[in-house]
Amino acid sequence: MILGGGPVRIGQGIEFDACCVEAVAGVRSEGFEAVMINCNPETVSTDYDAVDRLHFDPLHIEDVLDICDAERPVGVIVQLGGQTPLKLAEDLEKYEIPIWGTPRDAIDRAEDRGRFSELLRELGLRQPPGRMISSAGEAEAAGEALGYPLLVRPSYVLGGRAMEIVYGPDELAEYLERAAAVDPDRPVLLDHFLEQASEVDVDAVADGERVVICGIMEHIEEAGVHSGDSGAVTPPVSLPLELQAELRRQVRLLALALGVRGLMNVQFAIQEGVVYLIEVNPRASRTVPFLARATGMPWAELAARVCAGASLAELGVHDGVPSEVAVKLPVFPFERFPGVDPLPGPEMRSTGEVMGRGRTFGEAFAKAALAAGWQLPEEGRVLLSFADRDKTRLPALAARFEELGFELLATEGTARLLRDSGFPEVRTVFKVGQGNPDIPHLLAEGGIDLVVNTAAGRKAARDAPSIRRAALDAKVPYFTTIPGAYAAAEAVATLRRGPLAVRALQDDLAAKPPWAANLG
Repeated sequence: MILGGGPVRIGQGIEFDACCVEAVAGVRSEGFEAVMINCNPETVSTDYDAVDRLHFDPLHIEDVLDICDAERPVGVIVQLGGQTPLKLAEDLEKYEIPIWGTPRDAIDRAEDRGRFSELLRELGLRQPPGRMISSAGEAEAAGEALGYPLLVRPSYVLGGRAMEIVYGPDELAEYLERAAAVDPDRPVLLDHFLEQASEVDVDAVADGERVVICGIMEHIEEAGVHSGDSGAVTPPVSLPLELQAELRRQVRLLALALGVRGLMNVQFAIQEGVVYLIEVNPRASRTVPFLARATGMPWAELAARVCAGASLAELGVHDGVPSEVAVKLPVFPFERFPGVDPLPGPEMRSTGEVMGRGRTFGEAFAKAALAAGWQLPEEGRVLLSFADRDKTRLPALAARFEELGFELLATEGTARLLRDSGFPEVRTVFKVGQGNPDIPHLLAEGGIDLVVNTAAGRKAARDAPSIRRAALDAKVPYFTTIPGAYAAAEAVATLRRGPLAVRALQDDLAAKPPWAANLG
């Protein structure tokens, strides 16, 4: 029996549906019938014969137990539908329902903050300093001890719900007033936020004795954007090989220490060459289907076979190796919500994702941008508007766009800094209320072709009408992080060299390694 991810909603990736369907093939290949419980018919709607029986019921423990009474499963897999079925593991174990895959205690050890921190200390691994608080008084003391900025979130949330970055005591106090309305019975987690840190996702399959790395995904945006809302690239384009080897070592260490059987996702932050472990999810992640396409390997199917008793040695599986550079970009629903500031952050807001592949990072990013509906300009005017904390990084980015032939536009403070840094031709443009034509008018009239706008703190997100919203309404591509802007520049450089190349999916299938011929 496979437990699905439930109904599709913002903050709940449909990637878990892909994992569940792929896992059906894995269970069947090991000689078992596959039964699925999921109140989302889209999981198998395109091929309703993919599963032996689908129970269209809620993923509540009462409903699942009733179906278990009727089906008498030899095993239940909870790790493929995201956080929703994973929360049922404790109750299933209590009623002596056999859980296949990672043991329930290992799930709890990864999910429980105290037990997880203890495990990391035993293994000698770093994590950002953090605390759990349940009152405003505790929050003030914790904020002083940990140091701002802080990443704050209620415990036991999905998709980063109500997660924010705060930059001072006033913002923290304001957050706590709002967070209490989310779930007053749950404590709030505070972690020191690592600014200007790279974020990396690593997925793996383990069988208790061996660990296979599905892939390493380097986020295009810096830490602070939810993994479901960030762009990502595999193989990494800026991580040294030595650092990648260290990430693999830590993932293998964690998987064996936890006793993982099946899929596991690990999220890291890297600041000035130092690796910090953010979290471990002993389940399928929303990045597994992306890595399956990038490497040509059905990772969820393999994980299901491991859960059913197969070993990685028997399956002959090796670490995933992408045949090309692959880029993942999110798709947002912002244009359907007038007045909403389209600023990605720790809370997941995307409703889908697209993938581009190519011989270079620029080519792969350009294809992904095209699939996401972005019309990247090959020339024109780029607007630069930076938060104070980012302005030391401004001259290098401005130089990159200038060498691509773009005219530089900037808001007053950013323009002043650019002129002092050797860009005398930069043109100052007005924010709303400063003069005419202002930025929204320029965007609406086609006077701006690309926007790079960074922000810090809640005030920046509340300033309305925002530059980002005006860019969205005018269908002008905009970037809210400096690494994202550099990625756009590389894509523009690729587009200017000529048409994008196309590769057939059949060529991918033909390129599968011999040992993978009988899989997926």
